[in-house]
Amino acid sequence: MFTEKVTWVHHWSDRTFSFKCTRNTAFRFTAGEFAMIGLIIDGKRVVRAYSVVSPPWSEELEFLSIKIQDGELTSKLQHIEIDSEVVIMPKATGTLVNSALIQGGELWMLATGTGLAPFMSLIRDLETLETWTKIHIVHSVRDAKDLAYNTDLVTAFKDHPVDGELHEMVDAVLEYHPILTGQGQARISEQLNNGELKINTDVDKVMLCGNLEFNHQISDWCKSKGMTEGSLREPGTFVVERAFVEK
Repeated sequence: MFTEKVTWVHHWSDRTFSFKCTRNTAFRFTAGEFAMIGLIIDGKRVVRAYSVVSPPWSEELEFLSIKIQDGELTSKLQHIEIDSEVVIMPKATGTLVNSALIQGGELWMLATGTGLAPFMSLIRDLETLETWTKIHIVHSVRDAKDLAYNTDLVTAFKDHPVDGELHEMVDAVLEYHPILTGQGQARISEQLNNGELKINTDVDKVMLCGNLEFNHQISDWCKSKGMTEGSLREPGTFVVERAFVEK
């Protein structure tokens, strides 16, 4: 177990927030993976699965979290400040990785809410950027203030102090599709069914990460189109992350 110090906190809305912390040099992860992170609460270690937002080459670790007022972890985690301590288990894992997909075609990353987190890591990963000719990030939330990292995605990290060096590579492949359901825009599932999201299921690949209902719905849609679910053992044409922050 690593104990790390919080270096930055940003509250996007009353529903979500992000934070960065120091990174032990022994902590390794692949873009798209999640780690078990949390707090020591009343002498007890309380951890949950959180996808890493930062790319593998980053010196710090960044995470995106929901706020659940009665959640065992997030009821406390949402109140962390700079210099607060968080705990991180040493092993990262997950299926939202390039190696779980058959290469070829365009890559579609479909997310609701904080499900965007692993895609923020992947879109700044050199292997990912070199693997796909076009990467679509589709992020569905209720309100505009919940569009975490919207500015970075709109500008392809052009003005980001660290990731700006990747701007040209990201800009060449990224297509960003924000969806605001609170303003009447159709949900991802509806846009898939009515053809607004033009995924060529014969050649394109899909990563999805969101709430349980979303994961089931979109997995079923992918399977109905003849797509196969990939895993670390056997790559497929779509992958889904089954880890959640709160259970």
